[in-house]
Amino acid sequence: MNGPADVVRPSWETPERARRLLLASTLDHVLPSISRVAGAMGLRLGTAPGLLDVVDDEGGRRIDRLFQRLARELTAAEIEAVRVTTDPPSDGVALATRLLTAPTLATELARRGVTVEMALLTDAELWPVYQPIMSLTTGGMVGHEALLRGRVDGREVGGGDLFFLAERAGWLRRLDRVAREAAIRGAAGWLGSADLYVNSDPAAVHRPSVCLASTERAVHDSGIDPRQLVFEVVASHAVIDHEHLLSVLEHHRTLGWRVALDDVGVGWSSLALVSVVRPDVVKLSKTLVSRLHEPGAQAIARALAELTHLQGGVVVAEGIESERVADQARAVGADLGQGWLFGRPVRPEPEAEPELAFA
Repeated sequence: MNGPADVVRPSWETPERARRLLLASTLDHVLPSISRVAGAMGLRLGTAPGLLDVVDDEGGRRIDRLFQRLARELTAAEIEAVRVTTDPPSDGVALATRLLTAPTLATELARRGVTVEMALLTDAELWPVYQPIMSLTTGGMVGHEALLRGRVDGREVGGGDLFFLAERAGWLRRLDRVAREAAIRGAAGWLGSADLYVNSDPAAVHRPSVCLASTERAVHDSGIDPRQLVFEVVASHAVIDHEHLLSVLEHHRTLGWRVALDDVGVGWSSLALVSVVRPDVVKLSKTLVSRLHEPGAQAIARALAELTHLQGGVVVAEGIESERVADQARAVGADLGQGWLFGRPVRPEPEAEPELAFA
């Protein structure tokens, strides 16, 4: 197990105590419900169509309690349907800007620790682990996928949970960058000539030239050849906005990075997605791989492999836990394999690790 050099402790933009709230919603019943709760707590109220103004003349402690009450008394759907801005500026232009970028009440509650998100993320120690990717032809190790792990109060938290919480709190972009760059810096001392697979969510990249600039610097500083990097995009994320995805991936390629379409699963729509994205690597999902004993799954996997090879890419079968499944993956055309048969995600122990520093 590594020492503290591979641990990242990101900073998060947590909100201060609020003395005034502006709440807006298109649901007719929600603001009156909030108004009744706030009024019963002695808060000063003002109303306008679709807008509720709540003022705490006693320094904000009652607004803290109001947030707690709303988390209990509103449904999840209602909380998502309310936008809130805290301590709004008096200047009209600044106020309009604040209102246009106001988070949902759900996000505000998460950031304030009223729900669990802020407490988990702000106290978490984060670090990368790496799982080997093997050649199904030669049996040799050809790459590693970096995955994020965290520890809160002595309990380890998986990357999926961390990203779910970050998205709830509006911190997805920040955590995605931290994970990308920790993966790169953490592999610098031991990667050698192997490929490094790094997960990334295109929704966290608003403008590639800006949002990926620090990641580009991390690659340069690590000494890793850009051609060794394979950035993975989950297939379900790719479906949301093809044009944005393609612009992000094109920027990756201009930097010499390759791209992978991850978690490609059962369904003929996957063929269309692979055809549009033209990834350098297609990773067959664990679900699809677990069903390779079925003729239908075999046909889909074989078609995906043939299309990927036709476009010059390679195919990775995920979730391989036995020699039998490895043989099935090889039979449908998978080039590489990943799974517990070959190794679990671990924290390697390089001779010397670079210091990780995140603002």
